[in-house]
Amino acid sequence: MFRLLFVLFIIVPIIEITVIMQVGELLGVWPTVAIVILSAWLGAKYVRQQGIETLQSVQGKMAQGEMPSNEIVTGLMLLVAGVLLVTPGFVTDIFGLSLLIPSVRRAIAAQVQKNINVNQFNAGASFHHTSQGNVFEHEEHQPPFSNDSKPISHHQGDTLEGEFQRKD
Repeated sequence: MFRLLFVLFIIVPIIEITVIMQVGELLGVWPTVAIVILSAWLGAKYVRQQGIETLQSVQGKMAQGEMPSNEIVTGLMLLVAGVLLVTPGFVTDIFGLSLLIPSVRRAIAAQVQKNINVNQFNAGASFHHTSQGNVFEHEEHQPPFSNDSKPISHHQGDTLEGEFQRKD
């Protein structure tokens, strides 16, 4: 983790400053500043456009009852692309612009999804109240939400008694 932070906060800015200085020598100060501002503006515009498309795709999949995992990863990559494009510099702009290319995002998303472990809800788990507090216990023989499951055990003083009258 330290190496990653070192690269992000020390090495990348040094590289960016070096590249900006070299481009500034080649083109001049004002054209270099104009290119940096123009790339940030265009990048933000395209990130916004593709982000809206991704959001609409997420909403469509969720309306169909599907998990929008690809769209979530795409949205995160668009967020990273936006940050990279708004950061002044040419190197970060190149990485940010590459994340705006759908085929590059798909390739990265495929690699990310290979490395993600999805923990599914354990259907045989139940919640019980004990004298030590609330404990999450595992019962493999009980299906979830069945009528024949064991009642929650209560200790003396935990039961509320009263009358109930339904008024419609």
